Amino acid sequence: MPSFWADQNELFLPLVEGIHESPPFSAFIRNLVGRTYARRAFLIISLANAMADQEPTVIHIAAPRASQEPPLDFRRLDALRLHPYGSLRAGRVYALDEMLNYDNADELARQREALSEMNIRYGRWLRVAAGGVADAHFLLVREREDFSASAVSVLSSIAPHFGAALRALVALIEARLQVAMAQGALARLGVAQLAFDRGGRVMAADPVAEAMLAFTVRPGPSPERRLQLLPDVAHALNIACADMAAAPPGATRVIRIDEARGIDLLLRKSDLALSQPCALPAVIGILRMPRRESATAATGTLAALHGLSHSEAALAHALSMGESIVSAGERLRLTSETARNYSKRIYEKTGTKGQADLVRMILTGLSPFA
Repeated sequence: MPSFWADQNELFLPLVEGIHESPPFSAFIRNLVGRTYARRAFLIISLANAMADQEPTVIHIAAPRASQEPPLDFRRLDALRLHPYGSLRAGRVYALDEMLNYDNADELARQREALSEMNIRYGRWLRVAAGGVADAHFLLVREREDFSASAVSVLSSIAPHFGAALRALVALIEARLQVAMAQGALARLGVAQLAFDRGGRVMAADPVAEAMLAFTVRPGPSPERRLQLLPDVAHALNIACADMAAAPPGATRVIRIDEARGIDLLLRKSDLALSQPCALPAVIGILRMPRRESATAATGTLAALHGLSHSEAALAHALSMGESIVSAGERLRLTSETARNYSKRIYEKTGTKGQADLVRMILTGLSPFA
């Protein structure tokens, strides 16, 4: 029983908490080094979804007695052509001797010499597979005496638990990627979003909203975060959130939250479909800044999408920015007649019926994301 509680406190709890660390699992590996009396160690995490040339995540840990020693050189170890990582059976602990090439005396001598230079005399390798989505490789080393049977047992016992934690980490990484893509696309459009409960409390805010607005936090057992607004505006927002929580789907309302900056907040009854357990917001708040894409990026995108020349694409983008044909032409060093001729060709190539239709097409197309 004492061993179980020690494992739980020193290994399993840090393993769960380590999913959210950066780099992940640092405390877990540090405790694993302590439990096995290792001198130095590293963990390599490789994601199946990563690009072939992307560097794996390498986490180095040293025991206090080895804190002044250089970290293990995983690249040099890889160059020694030890037992190939891909051939290691997942969940099995390998001794360092099992990784050496006893079929080639010269190669064996080279490996032993390099290991000696790195102060590696005893080692244990462990590969953990996470259902095809990731692989992890542990290496723990000692210098003066070999690992005990209990240390190897501890290392072996963590494999299934670490595999489960690694799968959870990969799922979290994928969710972070999806969130980053969604937030990045909205940020290009100058869109900010917030989630409110029925009382007007801010449940979440995206990075654009965080940068754009001020917040207050009311301390307590459950800190309460709200927008920092004038009292009458804050009261109006709270009432609106309460009303919209009971409103039918599709209900919207607009509140000016900053008169000086002319910032309006569009409130929309939340229709988010979230899996349980979740904290469902009552209202989604949306703000928008006057942000447009760069002319250079948009010009290239419009030219590629519609077969426009560079000058035609530049004129089309200028029109979408609110310029007239003549003024845009002058800025692009086109005569009035040339600009009008270009505009006719633009309408023909894009299939639009005039300047207003062209602006609609551009603003609802891909170029704002360029």
